[in-house]
Amino acid sequence: MLVSAFILGLLGSLHCVGMCGPIAFMLPVDRSNSLKKISQIAIYHFGRLLAYSLIGLVFGLVGKSLYIFGVQQQLSIIIGILMIVVVLLPHKSIGKYNLSKPLYRLISKVKSSLGKALKKKTADTFLTIGFLNGFLPCGLVYMAVFGAIATGSLAEGSLYMVLFGVGTIPLMTTAIYLGKFLNSTIKQRIQKAIPVFVVIIGVLFILRGLGLGIPYLSPDPVVEMASSSIECH
Repeated sequence: MLVSAFILGLLGSLHCVGMCGPIAFMLPVDRSNSLKKISQIAIYHFGRLLAYSLIGLVFGLVGKSLYIFGVQQQLSIIIGILMIVVVLLPHKSIGKYNLSKPLYRLISKVKSSLGKALKKKTADTFLTIGFLNGFLPCGLVYMAVFGAIATGSLAEGSLYMVLFGVGTIPLMTTAIYLGKFLNSTIKQRIQKAIPVFVVIIGVLFILRGLGLGIPYLSPDPVVEMASSSIECH
């Protein structure tokens, strides 16, 4: 399941370039010093991963709370169904229920802070930009958040989000260096692959929740508990 987070980030990074590309293009990196430029970009990515890890901690805690109440399997199934429904529903239908509306004030402050940070070139600028960038609303981040909840663990929820962020790094870094570098045909193919992969992840979460006794894919929770008990003794 953790591997799915990385692949989601990797495939979805084209979407990230579209949404966060303008921020990446405007990064005040030092164009005259290659080593300094690399370090500045690395700090920017670290800021994003830090933000994602905190988001993962929060939603991993939500998942852990539900796990304590014994609904971990049901939660995994529900999240899998939600992922598939969100992908299959027409975009216009989802637009009517914009999840970002209640957070407009906070998002506005984040964007304002981003604008100020982009004008600076101090040592902490790139960390600040990356960190704030991580909190901007994004459909793919919402999908990753679903995954973080389903882990039912603070550590795994945080790791799930970090791996998602790591998956976005290659294409985002390329965007910083080359700007608009992909032709429309490649973009269309990747965009078509994203919802397919989200559906696959959704199916994996459903299978995991069903506990069919398939090793790694859909383990039986009773067998897992028995194994854990034997290891403890």
